[in-house]
Amino acid sequence: MTVEPGRSAAAITPWRDVPRGVWALGFVSLFMDVSSEMIHALLPVYLVTALGTAVITVGIIEGIAEATASIVKVFSGALSDWIGKRKLLAAVGYGLAALTKPVFPLAPSVGWLIAARFVDRLGKGIRGAPRDALVADLSPSHLRGASFGLRQSLDTIGAFLGPLAAIALMWVTADHFVSVFWIAVIPAFVSFALVLVAVRDPGRPAELRAPRMPLSRGELGRLDRAYWWVVAVATVFTLARFSEAFLVLKAQSVGVAATLVAVVLVVMNVFYALSAYPIGALSDRVSRPMLLMLGLIVLVAADAVLAFAPGLAAVSIGAALWGLHMGMTQGLLSALVADTAPPELRGTAFGMFNLVTGLALLLASVIAGALWDAAGSQATFLAGAAFAAVAAVGLLGLPRRLAA
Repeated sequence: MTVEPGRSAAAITPWRDVPRGVWALGFVSLFMDVSSEMIHALLPVYLVTALGTAVITVGIIEGIAEATASIVKVFSGALSDWIGKRKLLAAVGYGLAALTKPVFPLAPSVGWLIAARFVDRLGKGIRGAPRDALVADLSPSHLRGASFGLRQSLDTIGAFLGPLAAIALMWVTADHFVSVFWIAVIPAFVSFALVLVAVRDPGRPAELRAPRMPLSRGELGRLDRAYWWVVAVATVFTLARFSEAFLVLKAQSVGVAATLVAVVLVVMNVFYALSAYPIGALSDRVSRPMLLMLGLIVLVAADAVLAFAPGLAAVSIGAALWGLHMGMTQGLLSALVADTAPPELRGTAFGMFNLVTGLALLLASVIAGALWDAAGSQATFLAGAAFAAVAAVGLLGLPRRLAA
């Protein structure tokens, strides 16, 4: 593996040297993900089995929810560039998400659940781009991959603790979905409190000018070819990694009981959490695009396993590969955005990145649900593998300064 220009092995420092603010943001994400994933792990099955919702409807709900978050991110990111106050917007987003959590156990119909999911993702959209830009602002360049990887690892620890808690609580409550949804409210409010007291916003450095209109043509024109290449590859890649709700539905389709169905998310997120920081730290000294290519290859393998999985063991292997590919790609994509965007436009850059990939996720989830209803789960995962292969081909045309 080659060392990238401007990076050296000596520049790599241990995880304990990652800035405290990044650690704090990681734990904020951890607690919110415990809450969100306790609900998310059970919601697809609850919709299909308890409320009789069609699988394609699940895909539409998940796609709209995530696309909503992505559309809002572009405006919150631009606003954080304009006012220079990233923590404020992050706190508003986490607070809104916390306030919506009690709606899930109180919802009397599918319409209420859709509304709750929509508003919850609205909060995610408000906080997402400012938080990612804040990570970049807090991190020295030689620790950028490690910082994004660490935040992603902590976030993902919450993402597997949530489904694990859901499994345990479903057993304790004899599959009482509403009781589990109520318990999920608690960590959401812990997350909100933590962002208020433990995260410091360094503010905009004096040498950086404030963008007048971050979303204007002139300012967007400062995002160069390398940045838009990252966005293009990530968009095709997103078509391959539709909502993880389909992993849950795959487990159910092979006969896994509702009490254990969330185990696939636990497996996926364990591998995600274990790989995100090491890969992020490694990317500070070797080519990020090379590591991204390896992640896409792992995704193709995951889709192939899931397409033909006959039982829980095979689905778990596919979920493990899926988690590994997430750890090998998500932090890298964020680091590449930070690498290619001007510091004063990082919020806007992350917002545009999430807008485009979020719309792709909406399309991916709808396609996945339609293929599942029309031709079964095998068609869904094989289509994902095909999109991943196309994204891998796109990596071959990357700008030279990123391929070094």
